[in-house]
Amino acid sequence: MKVIKRADFGESFSWGVSTAAYQVEGAHDVDGKGLSIWDEFVARKGKIYQGHHANIACDFYNRFPDDLELIRKLNIPNHRFSLSWSRIIPEGTGRVSRKGIDFYNRLIDQSLALNIEPWVTLYHWDLPYSLHLEGGWTNREIIGWFSNYVSVCAHHFGDRVKHWMILNEPMVFTGAGYFLGVHAPGKKGIRNFLAAVHHATLAQAEGGRVMRQLLPYAKIGTTFSCSHVEPYRQTIKDYKAATQVDALLNRTFIEPLLGMGYPTADLKILKRIEQFVKQDDEAKMMFNMDFIGIQNYTRELVKYNPFNPFIAARIVKASERNVPLKTTMNWEVYPESIYHMLKKFAAYPEVKKLIITENGAAFPDTFMDGKVEDNLRVYFMQDHIAQVLRAKKEGVNVHGYFIWTLLDNFEWAEGYLPTFGLIHVNRQTLERTIKSSGYWYRDFLSH
Repeated sequence: MKVIKRADFGESFSWGVSTAAYQVEGAHDVDGKGLSIWDEFVARKGKIYQGHHANIACDFYNRFPDDLELIRKLNIPNHRFSLSWSRIIPEGTGRVSRKGIDFYNRLIDQSLALNIEPWVTLYHWDLPYSLHLEGGWTNREIIGWFSNYVSVCAHHFGDRVKHWMILNEPMVFTGAGYFLGVHAPGKKGIRNFLAAVHHATLAQAEGGRVMRQLLPYAKIGTTFSCSHVEPYRQTIKDYKAATQVDALLNRTFIEPLLGMGYPTADLKILKRIEQFVKQDDEAKMMFNMDFIGIQNYTRELVKYNPFNPFIAARIVKASERNVPLKTTMNWEVYPESIYHMLKKFAAYPEVKKLIITENGAAFPDTFMDGKVEDNLRVYFMQDHIAQVLRAKKEGVNVHGYFIWTLLDNFEWAEGYLPTFGLIHVNRQTLERTIKSSGYWYRDFLSH
């Protein structure tokens, strides 16, 4: 088997690592930061694994200079991170926090001083709680609230930040947060979900327009979670079920962005979204992004399920199948999924450029003798990077790969149980220890 090298991808290919504000920053109520929906959600009993929270998280807010030094030490040239809306505008609208702006200015300036290029995500799930009280993503006014926030960020950071992502995984924060209720803000029901989907779709495009008007030379994108979907059995019913799940997970947000509308032909339940659609919305949902971020971790096998009232399908979990290897998240390790998703998104003629903005794995790491030998993660990275190169060689316009994630951080409802990081974080002392995977990535990026 040929050893893959960084040089195989060309000099212009962007290599990086991804983090998110709420998952690493901590400092949840200092320097005037407002409450976010996740600050409130973690305080609810039974919502998070073993009552974990991110009030301190990795304390990146105070330790970022040292963490940036670790990124530099690992030869990682690009760092994707998100901005906390409630740290910048504590009530979601109105007063801008000088201390919030100052924090991100320090983070950006220190990154550039170390030759680490900042790639900024504007919204990674931590909606200001004040806006939730007004309906959050179910309220159409959020398009204006979000546009104002985007303009504030562009004004303060746009002179130095060249790469922007509007939303992070809208299917996850609408589905888990407004339909299933397992993520913040914990709302449930099809009406909440469809309203949130439509308003996020509109905000996605409007945020792009605001950015392009204010920063005409910036590279503007957005990111989508996606999974290669296959029928569990080779039956017509399972095939139809898989088609529905694919439309839901992989097509609901990208297709309206590209001017194709919602995929209602394959997912009938989306027709109910019409109750939230106003005149000219179809045009407003469109925006010509400079790149699309693909965030892929696994594939999904789907079985027909007549008892699901909204979509006659059920995803068969890895624990129910005889898979060779699964992660702490109960996700099958299936490297070809990332190849299939690159091919799928590249098939849209309107997509200019693809970047893997997240890919990684959580395994039960063992800290021993001051080291973490996480060979499974090394193999995961090698195999997935090989599949990215396979797609690139076949003509897919993929221009970057970002690992999820830098530090073992707060993983939402799963708390600190899953460890995705290239760097181990001691939960008592917060001491950082680079894992074998971090050193492997460093060596890969050095050649």
